[in-house]
Formats: sequence, structure tokens, C-alpha cells
Amino acid sequence: MNRNLILAFETSCDETSVAVIENGDKILSNIVATQIKSHQRFGGVVPEVASRHHIEQITGCIDDALTKANVSYDDLTAVAVTYGPGLVGALLIGVTAAKAVAWAHNLPLIPVNHIAGHIYGARLVKPIEFPAMALVVSGGHTELVYMKEENSFEIIGETRDDAAGEAYDKVGRVLSINYPAGKEVDELAHKGNDTFNFPRAMDQDDNFDFSFSGLKSAFINTVHHADQIHESLSREDLAASFQQSVVDVLADKTVRALHEYPVKQLILAGGVAANRGIRERLTDELAKFSNTELVLVPLSLCGDNAAMIGAAGEMLYRHSISSDATLNADPSLDFDWIGEA
Repeated sequence: MNRNLILAFETSCDETSVAVIENGDKILSNIVATQIKSHQRFGGVVPEVASRHHIEQITGCIDDALTKANVSYDDLTAVAVTYGPGLVGALLIGVTAAKAVAWAHNLPLIPVNHIAGHIYGARLVKPIEFPAMALVVSGGHTELVYMKEENSFEIIGETRDDAAGEAYDKVGRVLSINYPAGKEVDELAHKGNDTFNFPRAMDQDDNFDFSFSGLKSAFINTVHHADQIHESLSREDLAASFQQSVVDVLADKTVRALHEYPVKQLILAGGVAANRGIRERLTDELAKFSNTELVLVPLSLCGDNAAMIGAAGEMLYRHSISSDATLNADPSLDFDWIGEA
């Protein structure tokens, strides 16, 4: 078997990451330089600050990734990079670095969709069996993606407003939780009860799309009203009620999609896929599907990282998909770019 070594770059938001992946499913190195502390004081990611940190970190991450993997540029098969979607300034740092390495060492340049990376991160757990479906839940994305075969993506459901992760961060701010708020909201939720019965937007609609803006507004209005009348509300119950609404909608839509699109695997991926409430609920729901396996991306790979980009990049390399020096960042990239296998 040929040994494909992919040097992968991920800089779509606030994590600078470089990895070396062997044959699309083995992590030789996965260096992640986080910027969380820099953005916490702003309550969210500041694009200009993120770009500056990427510039400062990228060359060091490349050196660390190659050293930890014990490989040189001469050993590499190709270079893969996230070129969208994401923050345009942040994306440009990774794209520029990847193009420079590819040009300097005469290596193929593989353009990777960030969401495809999250999905194909499942390859680092076990082989993906098709047809498959992915529920991608992150700070900027909430999507149900049907994959008939390798290198084929069909978005059958997506958020019409706020992504689930974005709602978590805004709710966390109201609860005086530092960015990123998802983990602490999840922990609070497991200590409380669903006493507020927040809305489950679009839960019974005849489609697989999501909406979390109304839930976020209902939460904020409930807290503000209590403040105005000097009523004390349980933070644990507020978190539990919010999370139960999110989990119900995600699980209900996903289960209905699985009935309409029978698949061999359901992949849960994205930053919010680390949420214990979502993982527990889908584990329970998938136990009712005898022919569908639930694939949970490890917590260490749920957030943005270059290993998942390398996993997707190796697949694209085998399908002879590459770019040249004209590759540019595309902050609004969708799945139309990839086509059918």
C-alpha cells in the first residue's frame, strides 16, 4: 500500500493547526495553537486579532508538526488546506502558508472544505461506510449532510439563522460565562431541570432545517424579564431548559432524516459535538436503529484541527482533486465545489 503523507493546515477561525496524516486515517502529529484567552476578554472571536495570531504561530506549528511526525518535506505526498468557509483573514494565512510549502517543494495542493474536514475527521476513528449521514454542529454551522458515496455531499438540512454553537455562546454571555461557553452551559444543564419549556423551533416542520434564533431570544427575554421584576432564576434550570430544546430539535430532525435516508453510519462532528447532552441523546436514539452505527468523533478532534483536514485531503488526493497557486480563501464556501465522486 502506498504511504500517503499529507501536511494539513487549518486556520479558518481562532485555532492555528498543522498536522501530518498518514493514509487519511493515522495521525502522526496534530499541532493546535489555541487563541481562546486572547478572545475571551472580547466575548467572542475578533477577526483581526485571530489573523495576527495565525501569522505569529503558523511557521512554528509547521516545524512542530514535521518534527513530531518525524518526517521531512521530502517525505510528503501533498499539502492540504482549509480554504473556506471561515473568517477571510484567518483563512488567507493558512492558504498562503500551504501554497508556499506546496510551491517550494513541488507538492500537489489540495483544497479542503472546512465542513468536509469535520465530517471526514470520522476516518480517524474508523472507516466511513457509505451511504452515511453527518450531523455537523459547531459555532458557525448546523447541517445534516447525506453522503451517498465517497466525495459526494448533499445538504438535506441546515440552520436558517443562528447555528447551535452561536446560540450557546450568546446564552452563555447572558449567564455570565466566558467565551467559549458551550462546555460550561453543558455542565450546568446536567445539574438542572427543563422547567422553562423553551420553544422547539421548526421541530415538527416537514423539512430537516434548523432555527435557533427564536430559542435564543426566548431565553434572553426570560432572563431580562426576571431581572426587571427582581426575580431570581436558577442558572442550572435555565441551562437545562435551553440545552433540552437544542437537543430535542437536533435529535428529532436527525431521526426523521435517518428514516427517510437509510444509512450505514451517522457521524456526529463539529465543536458542539463534544456536548455531552447531544452525545447521550443520539446514543439512545441510534440504539433503536439496528442497521445504523453512530460514529462519535473524539472530543479532542471535535474542535477545529488540521488532522481532520488531512483526513479529508487524503481522500480528495486519491480522487485527483487539486488546485494551483490561484487558490484563494472563500469565506462563504459551500459544498457545491466538490461535486459527485
